[in-house]
Amino acid sequence: MVRVLGAGGTLAGVLLVGGCSRVRPDPVTDQGERFASLWPLFVGLGAAVVALIWVLTIWSVVRYRRRGDSVPSQRQYNRRLEVFYTVVPVLTVAILFGLSVSAEEEITAVKADPDVRVEVIGFQWQWQFRYPDDDVVVAGTSDQAATLVLPEGRTTQLRLVSEDVNHSFWVPRFLSKRDLIPGIRNEIDVTPTETGTWAGRCAEYCGLDHWRMYFEVQVVSADEYDRWVDAAAGADPTDVPLPGEEPGS
Repeated sequence: MVRVLGAGGTLAGVLLVGGCSRVRPDPVTDQGERFASLWPLFVGLGAAVVALIWVLTIWSVVRYRRRGDSVPSQRQYNRRLEVFYTVVPVLTVAILFGLSVSAEEEITAVKADPDVRVEVIGFQWQWQFRYPDDDVVVAGTSDQAATLVLPEGRTTQLRLVSEDVNHSFWVPRFLSKRDLIPGIRNEIDVTPTETGTWAGRCAEYCGLDHWRMYFEVQVVSADEYDRWVDAAAGADPTDVPLPGEEPGS
């Protein structure tokens, strides 16, 4: 019994430490920050439940271990205890559910008039990013991945479109992903909070060359984004200069 409890305690400690470590990337969007705000609460409550179970298990083993041949108490119920272990879990689940719904509504909300609009088109086996308000189209090829350029601090609305099969738009640093389904209108808003270049992938198995569906997201300052739009407008979709590059370089 001691060995079992010791092994269980070690496992619980490892899981707790693992849950509190950086098992997720730091978010770089307002929407990702909102999602990440729930993480400590869920991990903390999960750790509290694990600790409570172990405390009650050890206490029961010690308190009610066999002491001779006398018959232990045959009491069939304890109303206070039953009310406690019924009400507390229900309240805990209700609170977590309410917080999750609130966060989901904020994360999935889309503005009627976003700062930037981009049509994200997934196809076998690459991506195309169209900026309908700025006459900019960026297209990936079998030899070169497409780069989605976004402005820091501005809300960009991404309309997700598939030209063939199901795909999934996933940027790990955004802490979110969304499917592209033929015939289904799907939109998300992202508001980048810092500049940088982030990896993107298709997270839905879409055929033999699914692995080719990678792309990058480059977030730049608002001023640099405006300069990039001016330089990229009307350019060849497969040869659009990146921010800071000269056309044709």
